[in-house]
Amino acid sequence: MDTLSSLLLIAALISASAFFAIAELSVAASRRLRLRQMLEQGEARAAKVLAVQDEPGDFFTAIQIGVNTVAILGGVVGEGAFAPLLQPLLAALPLSESQANTAAAVVSFVIVTSLFILLADLFPKRLGMSAPEQVALRVVGPMHLFQRVVRPMVWLFKGMSEGLFRLLGLPDRRDEGVTSDDILAMAAAGAEAGVLAAQEHQVIENVIELDTRLVTSSMTARDSIVHLMLDDSEALIRARIDQYPHSTYLVCDGDIDHVVGYVDSKDLLSLAFKGLPISLRGNDGLVKKVLTVPDRLTLSEVLMQFRQAYVDFAVIINEYSLVVGIITINDVMSTVMGGLVGPQDEEQIVQRDANSWLIDGVTPIEDVLRALDLDSLPSQEEYETLAGFIMVMLRRVPRRTDKVVCEGYQFEVLDVDSYRIDQVMVSRIEPVVSTTSLDTAA
Repeated sequence: MDTLSSLLLIAALISASAFFAIAELSVAASRRLRLRQMLEQGEARAAKVLAVQDEPGDFFTAIQIGVNTVAILGGVVGEGAFAPLLQPLLAALPLSESQANTAAAVVSFVIVTSLFILLADLFPKRLGMSAPEQVALRVVGPMHLFQRVVRPMVWLFKGMSEGLFRLLGLPDRRDEGVTSDDILAMAAAGAEAGVLAAQEHQVIENVIELDTRLVTSSMTARDSIVHLMLDDSEALIRARIDQYPHSTYLVCDGDIDHVVGYVDSKDLLSLAFKGLPISLRGNDGLVKKVLTVPDRLTLSEVLMQFRQAYVDFAVIINEYSLVVGIITINDVMSTVMGGLVGPQDEEQIVQRDANSWLIDGVTPIEDVLRALDLDSLPSQEEYETLAGFIMVMLRRVPRRTDKVVCEGYQFEVLDVDSYRIDQVMVSRIEPVVSTTSLDTAA
C-alpha cells in the first residue's frame, strides 16, 4: 500500500472511530426529560434515541464492535503510515539503515496513536458532552444502519454480555427514576449556573421539604393562639377581636385543650351590623366544627387534609389530646415561599456578621441547618426546633448564658421567658469542634 493510500485509510479510520465515540457518549449523556420535550415539539428522531436508552444492548454492542475493529485496523496500518515520509528525514542522522527504519516506524506509530487520541477520542467526546441531545439526534440514524450490517455479531456478543450480567447479578438497565435528591441537585446546579435565582432555588428546596417537615415546624404555638371561651360575654369578645384582629378564632370550653370549634369574624361582624347580641353559646351555626390533626403529620399531609375538608386551618394536638398549636394554609405557603409571600414582623434568623447569627428559639431546625450550612446535628430525630436541640443537648430546662458547642458552632442562650428559649446567639468557632461540649451557667 502506497503512502497516500495509507494516509487516506488512517483518516477514514480516525473518522469512523470519532463517529463511534461521539455516538456512544451523546446517547448515554442525553437527558430523557429533554428528549421527551423534543419529541413533543415534533422531533421524531428523539423517539429513536429514547428507544435506544430503553434497550441499549444492541446499540452499544454495535459501537464496541466498530471501535475495536477500527482500533485493530489502525494498529495494523499505523506503524507504516508515516514511515516513508520520515525515513528521508532520519537518513540525515547518524543512524544505520535498520535503526532509521525502526525509528521511522516508532515515530509513525506515535503520530498515529496521538491522532487517534486527539481526533477520535478527546475531541468527539467533548463535543458529545457539550450538546448530547442534538448530537444524538444526528448519529442515531447512521448507527441503526451500522447495527443492521453487524447484526449477527451484535446478537452473539449481546447474548454473552447478558449472560455475564445475570451471572454476576448486576442490573442490565440504568435506573431512570427521579428522586427528590436529583431535583435538589439539579436546582443547586441551576442556581450555581445563574439559571435560577437564589429565591427560586430556595422555593424549590422548601417545596421538596414539605414531605419531611412536620406541621409543628410552621404552626402558631399554643401560647400564641388567640381564642375565645364559650361563655365569654359580648364585651369581652368585642375587646378580644379589637385587640387581636384575625379572620377566625378558636372557641374553647373551660380551657384551650377543650376546643369546641371556631367562629368566623365575618359572622360576628354580621351580628354586630344587625344589632343582634353576640353570644357563642346557644347561637346555632355560629360556632363551626374545626379540623383537628395530629402533630406527627407533615406539611404535605396537612395540605391534603385541607383540600379534602375544604378548610384552610386546623388545630394540632399531641398524643395526649392536648393542643400544641394551630396551622393555616398561609403558614404552609409562607414556609414554601419564605420572604416572597410578604414582609414578616420579625425574621427568625438574623445574621449579625460573617460568623454570628441571632436566632429565635422556635426556628425549625431545617432552617437553622440551612443558615449555618450544616448537614445535620446530633440526635436530630429528637427535636424539631433550635430550642429543642439545646434542651436535648443540656438534658434539662436551659437558663440564660447556657452554652452548647457543636459542629464548630457555639449556641448561647440569651433570653428565656417562662422556660421558653426566646433568643439564641450562634457563633462560628475555629477550629471546628468535632465533639459536643456543654458550658452550663452557674
